[in-house]
Amino acid sequence: MYVEHKLIKPNSVEYREYQVSIARVAAEKSTLVVLPTGLGKTVIALLVIAEKLKEKKGKILFLAPTKPLVLQHTSFLREHLVLSEEEIIFFTGEVSPKKRAEFWEKGTIIVSTPQVVENDIISRRIDLSNVCLIIFDEAHRAVGEYSYVFVADQYKKQCDQRLTLGITASPGSDIERILEVCKNLGISNIEIRTKYDRDVKPYVHEMDIVWKKIDVPPEFAQIIQLLKKALSVRLKALKDARVIESASLSTINRKKLLDAQVKIQNALKSGGSKALFMLATVQNEALKIYHAIELLQTQGTNALKGFFQRLQNEAKSKGGSRASKRIMNDPLVSEALAYLKTLSIEHPKIQHVIDVVQDQFQKKPDSRVIVFTHYRDTALQVEEALKGKKFVKPVRFIGQAARGEEKGLSQKKQAEILEKFREGVFNTLIATSVAEEGIDIPSTDMVVFYEPIPSEIRTIQRRGRTARQRAGRVVILIAKNTPDEGYYWSSLGKEKRMRRELEHLRNEIKRRINQGCVSPQPTMQRQMRLIDFQNERRQDERFSVIVDHREYRSQVVRRLTEHGMHVKPEQLP
Repeated sequence: MYVEHKLIKPNSVEYREYQVSIARVAAEKSTLVVLPTGLGKTVIALLVIAEKLKEKKGKILFLAPTKPLVLQHTSFLREHLVLSEEEIIFFTGEVSPKKRAEFWEKGTIIVSTPQVVENDIISRRIDLSNVCLIIFDEAHRAVGEYSYVFVADQYKKQCDQRLTLGITASPGSDIERILEVCKNLGISNIEIRTKYDRDVKPYVHEMDIVWKKIDVPPEFAQIIQLLKKALSVRLKALKDARVIESASLSTINRKKLLDAQVKIQNALKSGGSKALFMLATVQNEALKIYHAIELLQTQGTNALKGFFQRLQNEAKSKGGSRASKRIMNDPLVSEALAYLKTLSIEHPKIQHVIDVVQDQFQKKPDSRVIVFTHYRDTALQVEEALKGKKFVKPVRFIGQAARGEEKGLSQKKQAEILEKFREGVFNTLIATSVAEEGIDIPSTDMVVFYEPIPSEIRTIQRRGRTARQRAGRVVILIAKNTPDEGYYWSSLGKEKRMRRELEHLRNEIKRRINQGCVSPQPTMQRQMRLIDFQNERRQDERFSVIVDHREYRSQVVRRLTEHGMHVKPEQLP
């Protein structure tokens, strides 16, 4: 059975009751849709778009956080809507500003990254007064200074007959953050479905989640002991300064060290003494040593060797940090480093990855697998370990940014790798966080976490790469008695809390709307009065602020625009 709509191509969209019922509401009220990955959030957006196009009330703007997603959504809409390609256009930073202004006038549906739209609003190349619907993909990003917040705010100011649709699989576990997203986007309704809901359940594929606990090699113990002694000295100094409550190694974690950093930085704002600057250095040292211990425990000797090499390079450089120099001159660290150089043993996680990946391909040779790891060094090591293994055709998939001497992957290269992954030239992606969201990756048969991550949003996104079109498996590797275990419990707790929060969020939003804490639906546009025309004229007669194009992404420019200033970009000397 297929969706029947005069603006949707016949027999192209499968009819699912939950999608249709959500879209029906979202076409009337500004709505946040929370739906598990793989259950058709984009189809819901398509249904709402078709309904608004039928009403012929204006343009539609579809925002997505990355260029690959923009291209993916453009292709999807062109495939399913009864519109010409010229009516469905996409904006990226590679399209010239002049062309974007022309396309905006001609287009019916504009798919874009939010940063491009923000720039065009600031430059007054476009306005949102004739936009009847804005869709915010990955809507959980609409907090802080992200461009979604600016675009939504301008939409509220420029358009009375507005409608917004936010779509996400993972809004987070903090109800205040979810409400912030709703407020920022002008959301007045929330539609939530989980894999347990009766109307969704028939479309959910089985996901087998396995947690593998792994012993840290005893050969690591001496290095860990030496580094813990070095860390203990720093923790005592931080406790004496009252920026941490306890110097106990058993209770310290990354968050507590970062909280100490905030306290010290706040104190420095009031005037820095020599002792305070020294305390900041000690805190930096503690964080680096803690990180070194965690690297060895959860990643292995290669990762730690790479980290110490970077510290050594920084310590030797002319402008290197004082903390790096002091660490590399610490006798305890020197002894740990000397012992590290004698070790040839690797972390047993590597062998576990080899075992689970080979097992998957032996059972199902045409499988697709993603191995997620937090660090590029580890991704390289895993790729090398899998090369030459029977059935396994691995490739590393990392972000665009350079890391030291290592260059990232261009979007073109990323696209080439993903195409070869689809075709089976590669069948195993070893990926960093770049593959968690914002990139069109084919559904896989298995996802491996080299380490757990404390973020429930990222955990859900990683898992969502499997069990889309068919049953899938998730394997999460945990090094025993290390921060891995803490991140495991943290992620589980946050995810459970997120499910609980979502259950009563609908009622909470209604209550907050009544209190004026979340934006209600816009009222009907009233007839303009004479004073409105006078104010509009005064606005147009105001002076312009000329800004160098290199400063165009600064918060100052955004604030000027929010206060009604006309900002013009120019090449300044």
